[in-house]
Amino acid sequence: MKNGELQVTAASQTDTVAIGDDFIKSRIFTIHGVQVMLSNDLASLYDVEVKYLHRQVKRNENRFPSDFVLHLSPDETKALRCQNVTSKRGGDRYGVLAFTEQGVAMLSSVLKSDRAAEVNVAIMRVFVAMRKALASIAPMMARIDTVERRQIADQSRNEERFDTIFRAMDGGEFPPQKVFFNGRHYDAYSFARKLVRKAKKSIVLVDNYCDDVTLDILSQKCGGADVTIATTQKSATKFISPVAVAKFNKQNPTLTIKAVGTFHDRFLILDGTDLYHFGASLKDLGRHYCAVTKMDAMFIPSIMQRI
Repeated sequence: MKNGELQVTAASQTDTVAIGDDFIKSRIFTIHGVQVMLSNDLASLYDVEVKYLHRQVKRNENRFPSDFVLHLSPDETKALRCQNVTSKRGGDRYGVLAFTEQGVAMLSSVLKSDRAAEVNVAIMRVFVAMRKALASIAPMMARIDTVERRQIADQSRNEERFDTIFRAMDGGEFPPQKVFFNGRHYDAYSFARKLVRKAKKSIVLVDNYCDDVTLDILSQKCGGADVTIATTQKSATKFISPVAVAKFNKQNPTLTIKAVGTFHDRFLILDGTDLYHFGASLKDLGRHYCAVTKMDAMFIPSIMQRI
């Protein structure tokens, strides 16, 4: 044994042939969830003909139960041939047998040659090394499986959220509360536009920080809904210009701006019946972690009196 390689002498050659671990690993396949080696490859390693190997197995059937050797079907044999994994030594006209680790170990007892014994020692060591490798990554695979299950659960929850929004688009009710996480700009923008479209007669927005983005969202309203924005004097004069208001009204009448300094929070009133509280200005939804909550309509008169 040199550098992890088994030195064996071929019966038909005088030179020594080195069989490395990598070479043996390349001849181990997984069939029906079990690691096996194929009779064609084993015959090549043992330096015997395939028909001789099969004959020895048949003569000792009691030593090769079904969990030691698998008799591959013609379709499985054809698939292996297409994958180019069957040895050309002796061809596959004798069929292909697949030996499990126990089956390979049993072969040395029926072939009864020094070469078979030496080759089997090398093969058994590779099987052991592969089991240890699989055992070492088992915890990592378990963690990956846990993460995948969590991702599936998250995907299911996301699909439920989308279903709620789609039902709302079809005329259903919007959820009573909504949370937007940092960076979910498009989701928040899309939600605000759909919310505005609910109004048929009037929209009242109480928001101290308004600009052109606010007008862009409100422009998604139904054509007959009048819009009133209650904001600070600074927003009314500096961030929402008379030119912008005029252009808005030319296409989406009618918008009215009122300078009101009595509000801190942001509210949206639709048709005088639906009241929403915003955790951020309409233009900033999705920029930071914030929520939208539907409130009791009993507060609408109190808000309207202060506008």
